Amino acid sequence: MTRIFAVCLLSFLSFQLITAQDTKIKALVGGTLIDGFGSDPIRNSVIIIEGEKIKAVGTISDTPIPPNAEIISTEGMSVLPGLWDMHVHTMITGHADYNYWDKTYPPLFEDVIMPASAQQLLLAGVTSARDLGGPLAESIAVRDAINSGKIPGATLYVSGPFIQHEPYPGTEDFRWGVKGAEDGRKKIRTLAKAGVDCIKIVDQDQMTKEEFKAVVDEAHKNNLKVVAHSHRPEEIRMGLEVGVDCFEHTGLSSAPKYPDDVMIMIKERTANMSKGPLFWCPTVEGLYNYEYVRDNPEKLDNDSWHLGLPDSVITDIKNSIAHPDRLPYFQLTPSRRPTLKTKINQLLDAGVVLMVGTDSGIPMKFHSQSTWNELDVWVNEFDIDPMYAIRAATYWPSLWMGVAEEVGTITPGKYADIIAVDGDVLRYISLLQDVDMVIKHGKRYK
Repeated sequence: MTRIFAVCLLSFLSFQLITAQDTKIKALVGGTLIDGFGSDPIRNSVIIIEGEKIKAVGTISDTPIPPNAEIISTEGMSVLPGLWDMHVHTMITGHADYNYWDKTYPPLFEDVIMPASAQQLLLAGVTSARDLGGPLAESIAVRDAINSGKIPGATLYVSGPFIQHEPYPGTEDFRWGVKGAEDGRKKIRTLAKAGVDCIKIVDQDQMTKEEFKAVVDEAHKNNLKVVAHSHRPEEIRMGLEVGVDCFEHTGLSSAPKYPDDVMIMIKERTANMSKGPLFWCPTVEGLYNYEYVRDNPEKLDNDSWHLGLPDSVITDIKNSIAHPDRLPYFQLTPSRRPTLKTKINQLLDAGVVLMVGTDSGIPMKFHSQSTWNELDVWVNEFDIDPMYAIRAATYWPSLWMGVAEEVGTITPGKYADIIAVDGDVLRYISLLQDVDMVIKHGKRYK
């Protein structure tokens, strides 16, 4: 009994020590602060963190540092809110054969695959992510395990299964079909009762108008926003007509641009201030960089995506992408790539608010790399202003998810979700490929 008591006491004291360290006051001192609101960066910044929250924000000259604070130098660094990725799939992780993956790995989703994906996101500086199209029970369980502190990972906002006209064979666990308007409403009520954070719809142009409207209306009735695909013109038209809250992908395959009638509808929607911004996640980098990765596959050797995965799974993924040039998923991509910048500019010119979402988890796109790659393409290939890009990965996502009072900017009273990189991220956005510091809810993970 004495030995058991000693072990228990040691465990308790260890927990107390960890808790004390996590709640200790921290002061991030000296860095250039990009707070997420889009205003000029704050030089020689000071951020005081107490427990999980930000206590004060200012400069060395006007913000006193508590005498008991742990001082963390951010001199020479860019300090910014933790990034968001608004389109990830934690149940997949770069494997090229979906049919094989969907049959082989569901038993590992909850305990291995999804936690590994969430941790890889976190260590890449992504402190929050919208996880779309996953199995319901596993999505909820992993999200809740992260929120309770049982496992490390990005804070996940989950949709559970895709909603569509008919699931693809073998995918019924994470794709739910709709057979009539009442069935659609029933499935949304099931998801709402389970506690999902949003709804994801795909192939809505294959539904009847009545079915699609019933799904969207029921989601809104349950205070759930709706994310919908925009691969085909009719998906966009129907989505705008029934009031979806965010579109995903640039879409339209190799077509050079969005049709004129679609652009008229988009502009009419963005002109309606009463409905707020029209949000869109273009998810372009996986397409834009495919040919480079195909011809320079050495970048796939980066082992950051191995974290949390068994050797057998790592080997399986490697084998599936051993010949990047042969992957069916990307065969049309060389024709699609030249259209991406045009479509991005059409959306920007129409007043759409872009958010960073990457489709992370698709073939050769790993959770440890996808988000910074997307930002790099936006800034260095599509000439998007770096501050716009950062807000698209911080402020706007938190607003869309309805948690802007808690996260998304570096503001007193909000959770301390903060990252830092050595150098000027507004000049060199690719610095985000190697985030030097990651703090989430006041706890330092990197």
